[in-house]
Amino acid sequence: MDYSQFLVMKQEIGLLAVFLLVFLFDTFMPQRGQGCVGRFCCVLFAIFTAFGFCPSLTADGFDSAFAGMYNSSAAVVNIKNILNIGALIVMIQALRWADQDMVRIRRGEFYELLLVTLFGMYLMISARHFLLFVIGLETASLPLAAMVAFEKHRYESREAAIKYILTAVFSSAVFLMGLSFVYGLAGSLYFDNIAVALWGEQFNALLAVALAFVIAGIGFKLSLVPFHLWTADVYQGAPTPVTSYLSVISKGSAAFAAMVILWQAFGAVYSQAWEWMLYALIIITITVGNLFAIRQRNIKRFLAFSSISQAGYIMLGVIAYNYMGMAALMYYVLVYIFSNLAAFGVVGAIENASGKVWIDDYKGLYKTNPRLAFTMMLAMFSLAGIPPFAGFFSKFFIFTSAINQGSVAIYVLVLIALINTIISLYYYLLVVKAMFISQDDCVIARFRSAGSERLALWICVAGIIFLGIVSCVYNHLLEIV
Repeated sequence: MDYSQFLVMKQEIGLLAVFLLVFLFDTFMPQRGQGCVGRFCCVLFAIFTAFGFCPSLTADGFDSAFAGMYNSSAAVVNIKNILNIGALIVMIQALRWADQDMVRIRRGEFYELLLVTLFGMYLMISARHFLLFVIGLETASLPLAAMVAFEKHRYESREAAIKYILTAVFSSAVFLMGLSFVYGLAGSLYFDNIAVALWGEQFNALLAVALAFVIAGIGFKLSLVPFHLWTADVYQGAPTPVTSYLSVISKGSAAFAAMVILWQAFGAVYSQAWEWMLYALIIITITVGNLFAIRQRNIKRFLAFSSISQAGYIMLGVIAYNYMGMAALMYYVLVYIFSNLAAFGVVGAIENASGKVWIDDYKGLYKTNPRLAFTMMLAMFSLAGIPPFAGFFSKFFIFTSAINQGSVAIYVLVLIALINTIISLYYYLLVVKAMFISQDDCVIARFRSAGSERLALWICVAGIIFLGIVSCVYNHLLEIV
């Protein structure tokens, strides 16, 4: 075996180095220094994230290792960099929560589990063989169950973990069943070999079932309807930093992986098979997510159904089946990271200070905590797609990439998505109305957020505004795909 192949995995090796350093710090540091493990991890990961943008990594090129099972390119490196930005913000947001009495003794484990899950997501994105993809999928999924159950003394956290692990196991079983059918059809698990074997293949029942099972397995990770039933309960029961990580990083990596699988392995049967499957899933996901979000009174369940709807918009980049769709998907996930983590940052700050997680608790928030209310307003406007914030341009680019496909069906799909965008304006503005217009005698008292929470929120606000006024980011992504 040529061990020099491991040098292709620069980002994975760097991430493992960060994990080992954090693990050694957490294990051998004296008790008085244990409180610094979170800050130590944030600093190391910030250095690692900055390293990911080095020209030597992001330059155009294509590297392969392990007989083609693992591939890296400029697009893949930038996808991982986008996930790194989100993971770093989550780590910073979690510092205050990790210092609480119930979590303090195990705070090092939280950061170690987070790094392990991110390593699995790296493998999912770079995999060009389904065996490596499944290894990455399980590496990402199993530690997430432990993260959901991190507050083990809370009943809601334990319940959420049970629901998550059961649905994860079931989705993996469905996905593996689909892979068995794919192997029966193609005789290989390499994406390229599957594409060659399916080229000119007549559409048949076995192919339809195989694709349905594969899409269903990925749909659980993306929270696509009807595979979304675990999402609201898990988001509500999990600790808020874990919920934000699930809603953004896990969803973003699953979207990238779905794009790679469907384009590279099943691109030959795009119009005959999975195009129409995704049409139905996107329409149902956006509509159901929006309608159920209107009914929610718990802010974390509200953001859960919002993320379900956003997953439908993200998949428009996959259905576009062109390079604009890939760039638009990457840009959408980048904007979604800043917007959603800004919302969860406010939710986490308020929960840490007052324990309140209901939308009605936010009434009159502007009078007592105007900066948090302003940040939440920016996040809601961006998620809703209101100009001139970044969310407007992310939706514009992803709709444009889909329309460029040119079929009548895609015009209908985009029209339905646009109508749903109007529906989403209503429930996002309900939160803004509660903070700025509604009155309540029991408003959240004035408090000062922790320094780490303010830093994370400033990063998110800067991202929302910067990506809304600077278009060169999208142009850069379009050039590298």
